[in-house]
Amino acid sequence: MMVMSGSDERVVFVLARPGDESLMTGGTIARLRSEGSAVAVLFGQAGTEDPSATRAALTELDVNDWMIVPAASGRSIEDEDRDLDLLLVDMLTEMRATAVVIGTDDDRLKSASLLAAEKTGTPVFLSRRVAADVNQRVTAIDVSDQIDTKLRALAAYPGRWSVIDHAVRQPDGTLLAVSGTEAFVQIGAAPVAGIPTASASSSPLERVGGGVLALVLGGLFGLLGTLAHQATITIGSLEIPYGLILALVATSALLIGLRMVLHDRLMVLLCAIGMLGSIFLFSLRSTGGSVLIPEGMSGMIWTIVPTLVAALVIAWPKLPAKR
Repeated sequence: MMVMSGSDERVVFVLARPGDESLMTGGTIARLRSEGSAVAVLFGQAGTEDPSATRAALTELDVNDWMIVPAASGRSIEDEDRDLDLLLVDMLTEMRATAVVIGTDDDRLKSASLLAAEKTGTPVFLSRRVAADVNQRVTAIDVSDQIDTKLRALAAYPGRWSVIDHAVRQPDGTLLAVSGTEAFVQIGAAPVAGIPTASASSSPLERVGGGVLALVLGGLFGLLGTLAHQATITIGSLEIPYGLILALVATSALLIGLRMVLHDRLMVLLCAIGMLGSIFLFSLRSTGGSVLIPEGMSGMIWTIVPTLVAALVIAWPKLPAKR
């Protein structure tokens, strides 16, 4: 499936003014949030809506990470454009965005979004409502389960329109249907060489290679920890199991680091399998009767704690990005 379809997605929506997020992308935002994905919304201007209406609509969509581009304060157009570029680059970088969605035909916002996406290697999707080329390949998102949520978010803006059944009536009398599908066109951007991002799509061969590497790395850490976990040092009357401490810190740091950097539970799982498999293998008694993990408190801790850490790291929910 396309980007914007899983629980590990981190998507930035760029829109002209409050209300557009509900009209153009409300169903997609609600679906992403229901699947545990992180969503941030950036508005180009505040508009004339009551701020409480914006908060109410975004609350309906379960979005708490949003902001409005600061209003101009006597700066030149060049300075404003540069600040907007930097703002978007910071948003995409800090969030480790897997996609940026543009729901506006404002040239300034579009160009800044495309530039930021190019710098960070983030795919760009343009809402079909503002896409000009009918010959572009369109990808549809099924948001039929989020229709009610989208309608409630739309209803939070009585100053812009009125919601009638499954349609929105604008002040000029135009009716816009609220359907169970939202369409997008991917218009960029290719990953930037040398910048590892979660949005860069990996080939099956790369995925297999990464999985094998994670498995081997986990096995190596399990072996080294098994060899070191019985080491102790005596200071006065206190015996400190520094080998066990170092082994637990190293294996925990490996699992946590992989999850934080790659945001990929599968790689962490493979690493954990290699690590725990190695620990289990060396806990068995050899044909000569020797064993690397003898009975005792250190051996029990070494066999139990890495398992608990691995389970916690793999199951830990993804936290929303904060700025």
